[in-house]
Amino acid sequence: MRMTVIDVVIMAAGKGTRMKSARPKVLHRLAGRPLLEHVMDTAFALHVRRVILVTGNGADEVEAASAQWPRPAEAAAPLFVRQEPQLGTGHAVQQAVPVLPDDGVALILNGDVPLIEAATLERLVEACGGERLALLTTDMADPTGYGRILRKGEAVLGIVEHKDASTQQREIREVYTGFMAAPSRLLKLWLSRLTNDNAQREYYLTDVVALAENDGAAVVAVKAGDPVEVEGVNSPLQLAQLERAFQRREAMRLMAQGVRLADPARFDVRGTLECGQDVEIDVNCVFEGQVAIGAGARIGANCVIANARIEAGAVILPFTHMEGEKKGVRIGAEAIVGPFARLRPGADLGPEVHIGNFVEVKNSTLARGAKANHLAYLGDATVGERVNYGAGAITANYDGANKHRTVIEDDVHVGSNAVLVAPVTIGAGGTVGAGSTISKDAAPGVLSVARGKQVAIANWKRPKKGEKK
Repeated sequence: MRMTVIDVVIMAAGKGTRMKSARPKVLHRLAGRPLLEHVMDTAFALHVRRVILVTGNGADEVEAASAQWPRPAEAAAPLFVRQEPQLGTGHAVQQAVPVLPDDGVALILNGDVPLIEAATLERLVEACGGERLALLTTDMADPTGYGRILRKGEAVLGIVEHKDASTQQREIREVYTGFMAAPSRLLKLWLSRLTNDNAQREYYLTDVVALAENDGAAVVAVKAGDPVEVEGVNSPLQLAQLERAFQRREAMRLMAQGVRLADPARFDVRGTLECGQDVEIDVNCVFEGQVAIGAGARIGANCVIANARIEAGAVILPFTHMEGEKKGVRIGAEAIVGPFARLRPGADLGPEVHIGNFVEVKNSTLARGAKANHLAYLGDATVGERVNYGAGAITANYDGANKHRTVIEDDVHVGSNAVLVAPVTIGAGGTVGAGSTISKDAAPGVLSVARGKQVAIANWKRPKKGEKK
């Protein structure tokens, strides 16, 4: 077991000018969640003692948002320190010094680098060992903008920022990623000795490398396994590129488990997706929140599914939209839903239920074998087994102030264009005639018809355009 105590400092003060946005950069979303939330999740996965957020641009918004994000039950709430004005990365970490204990390892992360892996950070902390300054590096084909690693053999001598690098130094491909781990007591000493004697007149965190060398402290480098882990977001283009990298990673994970994706490049997870055996997912599907798909289920093209549980053997036809939110959506085994169906929070479909095209279900349960195949609305309803709910039928569940429930018992047939005015119960085995408006309870087994008498007017002529009345 790791005995090292870790305190994480996340730099999240940058303005992100190239994002061309009023939103703080670290709150831009990747896979449906803010960049900073991804970084914090990874930090908490290391079982750290505390997380210190250095905020600046949009500090109020960043702090309010990050205080609300889920975290492990044992994790302490993040601490906030502000960097005002922003005078460089070294200056940013200096703001954390008053709340950074001496007895642990300080792990420095970047709030705009969302794909860093916990395993990579563990290796960085192990390399530090509570004694050394450990830097996370990577090799880049185009290292423009990154600080270059200066070496003598295996030894790290320093880091030179791109703007201050010579022509020869700019040819170096190994770059510093912005992540480091150091004994906190030593890091605080080095931070106190930083100067702004450089082209930008800023305090660079990278200058602690030379200070560590001067003090005789060992400086080591750990290379990231995948360069995408350390790529930051500075523009909408980079954000889009990392979005695809994230989705590619999720697609590979699922396919390794046996999920069949029609096209891994046209697939999006914005939350968590867990799949059973032999699941098939067609193109352009989006999964949000928490989604679980049972064995043998099939998801058609262009579906949006949020916070839903789809049980074994269910078929979701193209263009279906499920929006579970807090109440969730459940699709029973062997059910068929869609195409063009909409399931809202609280939709709970039993086994072998059929929901067809342009049918909307909200806060309603449908028992085994119930069917609503066309152009219908079921809101706040309890529907029994084998019910057939006709085209154009609706539950009128809202009286302008309160919602009311409709109960349709087993084996009821509801004709087309019927309106069931809640609260109302249709007894088992009953039939509602097409076009009826039902506002009173119907006994089991009866035919309920409530519509105006048909009138025929002989010799009636339609009005013509331009004809005066």
